[in-house]
Amino acid sequence: MNTKEALEIGRQIAEEWVWKTETDAPEPNRLDVTLTSIDDLVPMVVALRVKRLGYLAAITGLDLGSESGELEVMYHFCTAAAVITLRVRVSREQASVPSLCSVIPSAEAFERELSEMFGVEVTGLPNPLRLYLPDDWPENVYPLRKDMDEETLSLQETLGEF
Repeated sequence: MNTKEALEIGRQIAEEWVWKTETDAPEPNRLDVTLTSIDDLVPMVVALRVKRLGYLAAITGLDLGSESGELEVMYHFCTAAAVITLRVRVSREQASVPSLCSVIPSAEAFERELSEMFGVEVTGLPNPLRLYLPDDWPENVYPLRKDMDEETLSLQETLGEF
């Protein structure tokens, strides 16, 4: 399957989806699919896997800022030169996504990183232990959130250096 075919199949899956999605092609070899409901994530991933549209290359987080009240989680699937990204927004205060480990076991490392760096709870994650941060890292301090500096400063004042 070439890049063009993979992107077309991905677009068909997203646009024929029962629930609302939005698609965008920011570059010739990319397709971004914005899911409007977190409940659509696992079924959409299963649909991509059934059509053999690549492997899970990464899961990334994006802090949209405290004023937005949201984080965005992106799931990047690659096949040949094609990149299909599933995007879903979650609340900063109660950030939670379902684990993909039942569908893609190798998702565990990405999900653990997302959890500890952005504070996104991954429900159903087989091993929720920290991956990178030390065991004595303060709770509720997430290094890749934009407000990390403010949280770190207030924690240092309260607890001393960590």
